[in-house]
Amino acid sequence: MIKWGIVGLGNMAQKFANAIKETNNAKLLSISSLNSEKLKSFANNFQIDKNYVFDSYNDLISCKKIDAVYIATLNNTHLNLIKSCAENKKNILCEKPLTLNFDEANEAANYIAKHDVIFYEAIAYYSHGQTKNLIALLNENKLGKIISINSTFGFKVKRVNPKSRIFDKSLGGGVILDVGCYPLSLLNLISKNSKNIKFINAKGSFSSTDVDDSAEANLVIEDSIDSYVKISFKENLENKLIIKGENGSLIVPNPWLPEMKSHIDVNYVNSSYKKFFTSTKSLFGNQIQNVSANIESNKKKDDFLVNIEESLKIMNNLTIWSDLIRK
Repeated sequence: MIKWGIVGLGNMAQKFANAIKETNNAKLLSISSLNSEKLKSFANNFQIDKNYVFDSYNDLISCKKIDAVYIATLNNTHLNLIKSCAENKKNILCEKPLTLNFDEANEAANYIAKHDVIFYEAIAYYSHGQTKNLIALLNENKLGKIISINSTFGFKVKRVNPKSRIFDKSLGGGVILDVGCYPLSLLNLISKNSKNIKFINAKGSFSSTDVDDSAEANLVIEDSIDSYVKISFKENLENKLIIKGENGSLIVPNPWLPEMKSHIDVNYVNSSYKKFFTSTKSLFGNQIQNVSANIESNKKKDDFLVNIEESLKIMNNLTIWSDLIRK
């Protein structure tokens, strides 16, 4: 049984604390926040023993009863918290994005390697059954040679709040850091050699706070597969994944936040059907179960979880994308 502590008690911490109840190999033992009201409310709602309720992140991270830490704080705090967890031999599940840029990501990776801890980035769709079944369909080769991969993830934010985490540059705001990891990580999942993923062009727009609020890019994978990705805070996009091949297409209507019941539209030349899946756990419950199992077995690499090597690939491409739209 992996004993978890949560650092930072925002929206994702609430989701984690509810989802961990679905698992049989993980327990929420401890919480930490710099906000006393959040700390008190969270402790009451989830019945956390007062001995494991901390108003200091470092006190939780150094607690010897904790096996793993879920970092649910703002993006600009991730690097220092990862370093602290590594130094204290705590395994880590960190909310995306890993850090603010590729240089910081490398620094985090060095600490993780030096102190030999297990690290996964919380891109939850990766370990969902829908994603595993998508890769299984591709591996059947019935689709034939892949021609193109197009994906979108966007939602309309009604008001630009300069102090919010997504619009404040100092907090690591911007649409690329917030949701760009989804389409880019999918490309990595399909093409394991990220050096074969190249940007052809990119463009974007910026909010009044000078963070990117929409972005799109054309990429080529393995010199033969065209890919188009678009993300946005300005409009509600289809939030869909379409993979076209010589013999048809695979369409995932809800690739990034799949429900417990989901499906893939399979369209081959001679047949079309919906492939349905039912998960026994929620998106986040499934992720916690899988990460905890890997911590129990000291497994640092998993094809369907984002470890530090995959995080570095994703962050490298996020940084390239960000730089391209500002040229």
